[in-house]
Amino acid sequence: MENNSTENNTVLNISNVNVTFGGLHALSEINLQIEEGKTHAIIGPNGAGKSTLLNVCIGKLVPDTGTVTLDGEIMTGKLPHEINHAGMVRVFQTPEIFPEMSILRNMMIPAFAKRDGMFKFNAFTSMADEKEIEAEAIHVLQDFGLVDQMHHHAGSMSRGDKRRLELGMGLIQHPRILLLDEPTAGMARHDTNRTIELLQSIKERGTTKVIIEHDMHVVFSLADRISVLAQGRIIAAGTPDEIRANPKVQEAYLGGAEI
Repeated sequence: MENNSTENNTVLNISNVNVTFGGLHALSEINLQIEEGKTHAIIGPNGAGKSTLLNVCIGKLVPDTGTVTLDGEIMTGKLPHEINHAGMVRVFQTPEIFPEMSILRNMMIPAFAKRDGMFKFNAFTSMADEKEIEAEAIHVLQDFGLVDQMHHHAGSMSRGDKRRLELGMGLIQHPRILLLDEPTAGMARHDTNRTIELLQSIKERGTTKVIIEHDMHVVFSLADRISVLAQGRIIAAGTPDEIRANPKVQEAYLGGAEI
């Protein structure tokens, strides 16, 4: 398929996606367009279908109907590692790190995997490639404030630092779009604020992001646009100000209270 993303500035296009589990409509007629360089938040109560939608995007789940396209190329039906290699990278809610390995080595592994075209460590990667990847990993760790502990085991890190490490592991893959599932879940407020600052710095680099998040402070600090899911349907979409003032969103998401 011809790449037409430069014409309409859309990086990720989710079109008429439906997912059912038995008789349950987990997602119904989902249509979303994610613009290049923007941060698009997806919010909604538990069970609204947010994680299901991300699983459709990354190929863990094939929808009953509908398509997901990245830069005009259909991703639906591709394997997860093929979608990752195409440039769609997901950072999960629970940090997926290698606790017995060093922080530096954790940062290097996804960069190796990206070069190899799948998530596996290639023992035959040349020393020159390894040195280049190590230098890039150290640079990312510096940006993320983790370079001083780069030789420590990743398992010894605080929860907030583990989340930052995994964000770095996503960015070192040079994603076309970064999907973030609850990036501040379980964090203390000071760690949440540090992560907001980090995500804002990523935004300044022009990285396109989709964020699932329950913390409205995080959402309104970062999002350019917000889509609201409830019972598997998008009930509202717009700018943060539009969403904040939408009575339908207040009713469905916060029981009528103002956001």
